[in-house]
Amino acid sequence: MSEKATASTVASQRVAEHLRSMILNGELAPGTRIRQEDVAARLGASRLPVREALRILAAEGLAVLKSNTGAWVSKLDMNECEGIYKIRERIEPLALSESVPNLTAGDIARMERIQDEIEDNTDVDRFLLLDRELHLATYAGCGNRELTSMVHRFWNTTQHYRRAYARVIDSAGHQLINFEHRLIIEAVKRADGVDAERFLTGHIRRTRLELAKHPELFAEDEHD
Repeated sequence: MSEKATASTVASQRVAEHLRSMILNGELAPGTRIRQEDVAARLGASRLPVREALRILAAEGLAVLKSNTGAWVSKLDMNECEGIYKIRERIEPLALSESVPNLTAGDIARMERIQDEIEDNTDVDRFLLLDRELHLATYAGCGNRELTSMVHRFWNTTQHYRRAYARVIDSAGHQLINFEHRLIIEAVKRADGVDAERFLTGHIRRTRLELAKHPELFAEDEHD
């Protein structure tokens, strides 16, 4: 790869990381238009790496590209979100069962540290970061790249709705999340892939059913 091409790739990754962070932490809401010229000016980049960065984000499920019109932050309606959760109920338990035999004592200790921090935390954004870190840590031993790529993509596309949901659940809801996390971690610790799958399926399913009770979370207007 030429020096010029390498520099362009580095610039694209830098822009992608900046936009990814803004989308995942809620600074760019679903339906927000991403204007290439504004991003290029803000980051001091040319249009080419910005276009490539948007393609990266589209592949990750964070953005939607529309021919000759531009790019927008991905947005779901309630039916689309429910459909993704139903897929997650199938593929994430599979990723977990593939992962469990390959997880080390160090991996499990890390999960327990993350869960301890979740239980000591009261900030929604911090919870989202830790919750994502915990679940992805349980899949770290899965060697199926296609499967883990799908898992990451669906976590990306539902991030905003998990944030909105986390703001409306009460303390009892958070306690139930913690209980379910502990069940999953204990099953992983026992290397019991069957129980781990079962607990995770119920965990994701319950969140799907709870989200269905809050159609207002999907009623936001698009931003231009």
